[in-house]
Amino acid sequence: MESLGRLDPGKLSVEFRPGVTAVSPILGRKYTLTHSDVTAELFLTVGLVFDYDKVTSMRDEVLAEWSRSGTGLILSVCLYVGNFGPHVNAVRNAVFRRELPLALEAIVYGDNQFFAVHPQLNHAAIWISFVSEDPVYSRCEYWGTPLNYK
Repeated sequence: MESLGRLDPGKLSVEFRPGVTAVSPILGRKYTLTHSDVTAELFLTVGLVFDYDKVTSMRDEVLAEWSRSGTGLILSVCLYVGNFGPHVNAVRNAVFRRELPLALEAIVYGDNQFFAVHPQLNHAAIWISFVSEDPVYSRCEYWGTPLNYK
């Protein structure tokens, strides 16, 4: 992802797919966030399945979903750092880390009615899975709560 700065709501498009409304369901709710390097627009799809049609060969999308853990509901986010060699993996990891706050802000803003109706989810843990065959970049990290991205 190219550096976009803080969220510009005018550059965020949100699409709700069949089976998902602005307020339900919670479990099974999945987010696919993609972007345009040319226009800096962000595209958020909220559905019961990830919007793989919008996933490009660059694999720089953000996939997130609500799931249950031993401590309650969590927002699980998956980022594909990949296995492109040490240099490219390092660059991808750095870019994901730089842009992740913006991505999380886009998800929270784009689904704001959902968070208004389910205020307890503003306090749910966000867990990020950085996926890579390289153990240096393969990790799971706590990144706060949706409230941190409002």
